[in-house]
Amino acid sequence: MAMLWKFMRVAKYSKTALSSKVKVRGIPTHLRHSSSKSVPSDFASNAPCSNTVELLGKAYPQDDYSNVTEKILSKVGKDLHNKKHHPLWLIKEQVKDHFYKQYTGRRGTPLFSVYDSLSPVVTVQQNFDSLLVPQNHASRRKDDNYYLNRDHMLRAHTSAHQWDLIHSGLDAFLAVGDVYRRDTIDNTHYPVFHQMEGVRLFSCHELFSSIKDGESLQLFEQGHRTAHKQECHTMEAVRLVEFNLKQVLTKLMTHIFGDGLEVRWVDCYFPFTHPSFEMEINFQGEWLEVLGCGVMEQQLLNSAGAQDKIGWAFGLGLERLAMILYSIPDIRLFWSEDERFLKQFVVPHIWQKVKFQPLSRYPPLINDISFWLPSEMYSKNDFYDLARTVGGDLIEKVVLVDEFTHPKTKKVSHCYRIIYRHPERTLTKEEVHRIHQAIEESAVQELGVEGRF
Repeated sequence: MAMLWKFMRVAKYSKTALSSKVKVRGIPTHLRHSSSKSVPSDFASNAPCSNTVELLGKAYPQDDYSNVTEKILSKVGKDLHNKKHHPLWLIKEQVKDHFYKQYTGRRGTPLFSVYDSLSPVVTVQQNFDSLLVPQNHASRRKDDNYYLNRDHMLRAHTSAHQWDLIHSGLDAFLAVGDVYRRDTIDNTHYPVFHQMEGVRLFSCHELFSSIKDGESLQLFEQGHRTAHKQECHTMEAVRLVEFNLKQVLTKLMTHIFGDGLEVRWVDCYFPFTHPSFEMEINFQGEWLEVLGCGVMEQQLLNSAGAQDKIGWAFGLGLERLAMILYSIPDIRLFWSEDERFLKQFVVPHIWQKVKFQPLSRYPPLINDISFWLPSEMYSKNDFYDLARTVGGDLIEKVVLVDEFTHPKTKKVSHCYRIIYRHPERTLTKEEVHRIHQAIEESAVQELGVEGRF
């Protein structure tokens, strides 16, 4: 259900050191966003050409859907949410601690189980089909996801584990992990981020036991789908599930951000929950979206073997919460190994208040790049991915600032503004020039654009 978290949504070429868990073999040039001319690579020259990706102990043959890059593969297995005293770990532990203490079974044991080491490699069936995402839904596009091949991908949301965990017999759980999406480049977006999924199912007795004359109420009926309920649910059941969900999440946010927090709910639509909501909080005078949630589609529960239960699910982004709570201004900082950043979160207990003290604000260097688009299919995310691969975390932001169509040839030109800024040191004009030139060359070679450099 973390899909609800905005579902729709150097000096030379810096060669990424691959994790020991990741081994890539023979990625063809047309599948890599790299410039072999500008960037010598031991990986490229020494690896046998078997056209497979070996990841977390398994080999995945590549095909026409393969688009994962070496840069992205280097992030797999980092598991920032499991690194003690990392800000993402702190947020995860706070949510866990709240659920463990707030919701217990009859014997005092935690009601919610937690899964934070599930593999980020999932099947397309897990990521989309099991969640009832239509075949033609925009969220399946190669432009927005990292595919190992047509059948396997890096999960785009922790919702990919929903069906399996419910099918295993779980009624209440939290699933935490790194997720991967091709996206824009700015201070709040990164191709790898972290999500937490929450699911709770109710039997008829569990939902109505505290209600006066609840024994006469039912979960299901043969009705019609409306804006407020699914065709198989009774209105009484939906209202109670909705009330419980909003109460649980309001308590969670109040516990994290403090008493007096103002909360509002916005109705929305997502493929595998109905009705669906986004939660916004008023934090320091600004309304901020923090999570998405809703009543689970009964068809999903039926297929997973929970046909006699009704449930809710929510999804939240750990970076989003940490940036708000700790006043962290740039999402790239979560990947920093600078002790000045990391030491600020070494605290005696997880509920210790922390306000991030900014590192020196180094000056930006700004360069534009313009080119004619190829006649074949082109996606802005292809360029964003390429720029991220070549420039790495030296790139703070990429913005499409101009789009021009030639009146005679009808060719389309894009101009992107690239803002370079290292979060930990001052960049020189010379190194930025070399990176920018490598991006220009790679764009021509890999994307087939015609440069206007």
